[in-house]
Amino acid sequence: MNVYDATRMADLLGREGYAETAEEADADLVILNTCHIRERAAEKIYSELGKLALEKRARAAEGRDMKIVVAGCVAQAEGEEVLKRQRAVDLVVGPQSYHRLPDLLKQAKQGRRLTDTEFDVDEKFDALPQPSRAQIRARGVSAFVTVQEGCDKFCSFCVVPYTRGAEVSRPVADILAETQRLVDAGVREITLIGQNVNAYRGPDDKGQEWSLARLLAHLGEMEGIARLRYTTSHPVDMAQDLIDAHESIGKLMPYVHLPVQSGSDRVLKAMNRRHTGADFLDIIRRLRLARPDVAMSSDFIVGFPGETDADFADTLALIREVGFAASFSFKYSPRPGTPGAERTDQIDEEVKRERLAALQSLLEEQRQAFNAATVGKTIEVLFEKPGRHEGQIAGKSPYMQPVHVSGPADMIGETARVAIVAAGSNSLAGRLVGKGEEAKA
Repeated sequence: MNVYDATRMADLLGREGYAETAEEADADLVILNTCHIRERAAEKIYSELGKLALEKRARAAEGRDMKIVVAGCVAQAEGEEVLKRQRAVDLVVGPQSYHRLPDLLKQAKQGRRLTDTEFDVDEKFDALPQPSRAQIRARGVSAFVTVQEGCDKFCSFCVVPYTRGAEVSRPVADILAETQRLVDAGVREITLIGQNVNAYRGPDDKGQEWSLARLLAHLGEMEGIARLRYTTSHPVDMAQDLIDAHESIGKLMPYVHLPVQSGSDRVLKAMNRRHTGADFLDIIRRLRLARPDVAMSSDFIVGFPGETDADFADTLALIREVGFAASFSFKYSPRPGTPGAERTDQIDEEVKRERLAALQSLLEEQRQAFNAATVGKTIEVLFEKPGRHEGQIAGKSPYMQPVHVSGPADMIGETARVAIVAAGSNSLAGRLVGKGEEAKA
């Protein structure tokens, strides 16, 4: 979501005469697009702001100006506090307000320090300009499209409902139009995104609600799209029509990211997740019935307040039962204003570290096993960019694995069959399968 928001801010400011630069030292405007989901992520922002403040002062001594903007979820959560804590910041803009950046920057140039953290998702998307074909092409053959924002789940560890607001779905027509523009400019893979993307309930021109499954089915018929994905989902919203879509929509990739957070029903209840471990396993069972080759990834939190050794063992047991291709895992991080942060049964940091190490060891073992099992298979790869070495091109498998082969650069943007010959720690190596070999297969 932050990658998508960052590109839209760049599109918006491009209309105002700004151009992107890879070097902070060259920038007249620096925007830190922030995440507030973990304490460490939030604190890194202030560390970065300290460095930028030094650069800003050095610029001022030379008679040059630099504006610093804090955007995203830290901006939404902390608002005016950001301005108080770091005097070098000129502007604080929440994730639903960045469409107002041009006007806010004009005020900042007059010496005002401003905060805008209003919620108005519909207004934001209506106000954002569309990127040019050249901008789209420069960003590659894969693109994100936001279809839903916000969250109504109020998990007791999470700040998203407070920083992103309630669940809002974009109209079907807007999504189709944005997707068509991307495809017309050469995008081949579309990933639909949202805080709870499978909670999508967008209206069509007749006022009828579309589910995510229906939206995917329509996009699956769009000429030019080679692949469809969606992220991130919540188990509570994993409806049967979406599960069935993995069987009926050929362009929908057999890879599902579905955060479970814990394998303990007691912890899941304390987290206000509204599902049990058995519910999660039943979703996995139905997904594998619909699409036997589906691979799963998930999110895990260890050390939630009150988590016992037995609770943690339940999480490890669930991981062993499912078998994950990839996952994200974290120590519980208390977020101010959430129910979890108020609990008095916080887990000792050393215990959290030990549990995280054990959990990550198991998840890494499963990831490497999944990658190794790909060796000897022939899979479809979408090529996205030149490889690290001359004469090499790189792409993604249906399961999000990086794949490197020797091949011509004009294959970038195309899909091709690749025989996987080796699995490294983070990527696969393969060779292009010729037409003769394909016929034999």
